[in-house]
This record gives sequence, C-alpha cells and structure tokens, in this order.
Amino acid sequence: MEDHGSTYLQLFVDETCLFNRIVLGSLLPTKIWDPLPHFFQTWLRNYIGGVLVYFISGFLWCFYIYYWKRNVYVPKDAIPSNKAMLLQIYVSMKAMPWYTALPTISEYMVENGWTKCFPRISDVGWLPYILYLVIYVIIVEFGIYWMHRELHDIKPLYKHLHATHHIYNKQNTLSPFAGLAFHPLDGILQAVPHVTALFLVPTHFMTHILLLFIEGIWTANIHDCIHGNLWPVMGAGYHTIHHTTYRHNYGHYTIWMDWIFGTLRNPLDEESKDI
Repeated sequence: MEDHGSTYLQLFVDETCLFNRIVLGSLLPTKIWDPLPHFFQTWLRNYIGGVLVYFISGFLWCFYIYYWKRNVYVPKDAIPSNKAMLLQIYVSMKAMPWYTALPTISEYMVENGWTKCFPRISDVGWLPYILYLVIYVIIVEFGIYWMHRELHDIKPLYKHLHATHHIYNKQNTLSPFAGLAFHPLDGILQAVPHVTALFLVPTHFMTHILLLFIEGIWTANIHDCIHGNLWPVMGAGYHTIHHTTYRHNYGHYTIWMDWIFGTLRNPLDEESKDI
C-alpha cells in the first residue's frame, strides 16, 4: 500500500516537473533553473507564468478597448491615464512574487498527499469530475465573497490591506491592470478559498492550477468598467459599482452570493436612476 501511495503521489510530482520544464526550459537557460530545488523551480515557473498572464491579458484588453475600439466601449474622458495604469502595474509587480507563492505551496501540499487532489480525470470519471468541479466552484464563490466582504467590514483589514486596491474607485482610474493591484496579503487572502477547497472536495490537479491562473485573466476583465450583461456573471458593470459604493457586489464569478446575502446591486438599475 505504501509503494502504491508513493507511486500515485509521484504522478503529481511528474506533472509539476513537466510544467517546470516546459515553462522554464523555454524561457531560461538550463543552468539558471535546473540546479534549483524542485519547490523553487515551481515558484519560478508560477512567477513567470503569472507575470505573462498579467501583462498579456492586460495589454491585449487595453489595446482592444482603449485604442482599437476607442470611444466604442469607454468614452474618451473615461480612459484611465498612462500614469494610473503604470502605478497599477507597479503595485501588481511588487505583489506578484507573493501571489505566486500560494500556488507553489498548494502544489507542494498536493505532491505530499495532504489534499483530496487526483491527477487524472480517468481516476474518477467524467460525471464525478464535473460534480466535484461544481462543488469546488461553489466553495470558491462562497469563500471569496466572505473573504472580500470581511476585508471591508473589519476596519483594520480594510485600512492596512484592502484600501490599497480601492484607491482606484472611478471609471477613469480603473483599468484591466488594476485587477492584481492589491497589497500582497490581500491578494493571497482572496485566493485562499482555492486552496481550502482542495481539502474539502476531490479536485483534478491540472484544473486547480488552471483555475488559479484564470483568476489573472478574470480580474483584468472585471476592472474594465464594461457591463457585459451576461446573467449570472459578476461582470465589470457590477464590480465598478463595488468600487464606487464599497458596500455591494463582493462576489467573484457570479452574482449568486451577493443575491443570497443581500448585497447585490444591478448596474442596469443604476443606469435607470441616472436617466
């Protein structure tokens, strides 16, 4: 049984080693990263991946909405200044080494068998995989909602952590680059539900890693001030209201937690009030 267990855990290690070779081997000379311990190779891979996701998604989205489709989605006087976006990049880059420590630690816990992760979908089958994924997302939605809400309600947490993000509180200061412009501990706390879920529900390892990095793309999207009006998605229209009222729309991917706990404010209702 012990040999079987160690062989099973080795599947996770083999997968993370493959990810490390793909990313680090493609971008860095072998002599720089190969001598590093496995944990630090994983952190370096996550750091490089996080930086790439942040800049690629941010630049592409800014180019599309501020230049290619200029004045289509965002009025000219509402486009954030280059100075504001550079400040957001600066804050994000200071925090990025710490953000990427979280998936590195979660991978370490998975590799050591501390979680309920499984390496292959065939280990459980497609139907259970989908069911587990739904439960995982519900846990993350619930956890991020309450973590975000408490970062507002507990005043010392807001003052010393979350206020860093809320200096961007108007349409002409919010941009896709604000998506990761948090105090490092704030950003980590809001991502912790992803790791907590690993101990509560069987989770496909690769899916967990993908969902963590999708966060980088998602946070860019919800800070562009464009209301996509796609129910039940908690899009940028909802999140812009959060940045202006501070008391509504704490949710993550969907509006459900705000609806359940009475903090939902619809951007279409706000538009009708302004008419």
